[in-house]
Amino acid sequence: MTQRVDLATVMDRLAIDEVVSGYAVAVDDGDWAAYRALFTPDGRADYSSAGGVEGPARQVADWLAETMRMFPVRQHLIVNRLIRLEDLGGSPGDSAEVRADFVNPMRLTGTGTGAGTDDVGGAPNFFAAGRYTFALARTREGWRFSRVTVHEKWRHLSS
Repeated sequence: MTQRVDLATVMDRLAIDEVVSGYAVAVDDGDWAAYRALFTPDGRADYSSAGGVEGPARQVADWLAETMRMFPVRQHLIVNRLIRLEDLGGSPGDSAEVRADFVNPMRLTGTGTGAGTDDVGGAPNFFAAGRYTFALARTREGWRFSRVTVHEKWRHLSS
């Protein structure tokens, strides 16, 4: 590889990592416009392994907006990111796949006196964990998800 190809590959990896981090922030903050903007126009999301829906990302965002209301506090931790860039004979292509593990602690809506404005005091905690598969495509706007698939491995409810 040339230095130019090496630099392009590093830049792609950083840009892809930013999209994955943007996903976690958008879901945790309930920023559904930002969530939608992370996808290609025909992008899809599949949360069926976690009891959710599968379909066009724009529709899934509506489902998430409604579902996540029961979890006023969310914090995605997306780790062990394995990024595979399309290889076009030594040059990076326009598609990529990321496999990444996640742990997602959330707090269910409570009735006590919680910190801040979320009123979650005394509410139980819900934990989910597993692996994401992110398929990405290079677009004019940068890297975007063409597909997000959740592979939930376990969940736990604690008080």
